[in-house]
Amino acid sequence: MFNLAIPEMLFGKVEIDGAPGYETVICAPDPGPVPTTGGLDLLVPHGLDAVAGADTVVLAGSGSYTDPDPRILTALRGAAADGSRIASICTGAFALAEAGLLDGRAATTYWAYRSLLAARHPTVDLQDDVLYVQDGAVLTSSGYAAGIDLCLHVIRTDYGAAVANTVARLALVAPVRPGGQTQFTQTPLPPERGASFAATRAWAMEHLDEPLGLTDLARHAGVSVRTLSRRFHAETGVSPLQWLLHQRVERAKELLETTALPMDGVARASGLGTGDSLRRHLLGRTGLTPSAYRSSFNRLPGAATALPAAGPAEPAATAGPFRAS
Repeated sequence: MFNLAIPEMLFGKVEIDGAPGYETVICAPDPGPVPTTGGLDLLVPHGLDAVAGADTVVLAGSGSYTDPDPRILTALRGAAADGSRIASICTGAFALAEAGLLDGRAATTYWAYRSLLAARHPTVDLQDDVLYVQDGAVLTSSGYAAGIDLCLHVIRTDYGAAVANTVARLALVAPVRPGGQTQFTQTPLPPERGASFAATRAWAMEHLDEPLGLTDLARHAGVSVRTLSRRFHAETGVSPLQWLLHQRVERAKELLETTALPMDGVARASGLGTGDSLRRHLLGRTGLTPSAYRSSFNRLPGAATALPAAGPAEPAATAGPFRAS
């Protein structure tokens, strides 16, 4: 149920000029009550005919991941043939692989089932220890909450960083994270599971334009630099400076999309310092120069925009065929 709730919740929070950014439809092979692993029945109103014509199809992970319903496989193949964007959360990748949609593609799944997926589908280019992967029009995420990151990535692709970060704030989740970030399989999380430095991360987000360093973060958190580095990595999967750099690049993207600031102004306001630094980091993360990024994703009124080929040009209707048991 958590897998299925993620896209419905996040896509449902997208509003563009006061109108819904997505129409989300939940469907299953057999409409009606569907049992879940949580012991509750879920009432699904639509059959798989809802997949036809959908811009985006999201397959939630289920308890029967190794034996997907043949009707789901048929629906997935049909959607792919029609040019729909296809995504999976957690073990939903097994059905995508069974449908032949991951052959020769980079993909991921929940780390505990990676070996099984590799054994059953050796033609899939499985990526180790990442949150999500996009290969063309097909996206896969690792376990559970990584589906949040995948959906925010989709929203950002369709509507830009400002909209995606607004949704993240409304849902009280982290801003858009890079897909290559670790699944945290090797670093045990502390009991608070990421809460002990939440106030420091929030403070840093409000001071990204300042020359923050490890000493500043440690002083705010009231700990030593060594303790900060160790516990910060345990909570986020990255070092404090890596986290700061990612947030600054994301802030720069948002400013490029939503303001007319010159490049040096964007660099200063995001904490990247200079236009050269902005160019270097943005190229490394997106493959685009700042001017090319602004040209592609500018959200200012009256500005021409061009979405990447991986994303639809119009708001996407999201269908979520799944089978839970």
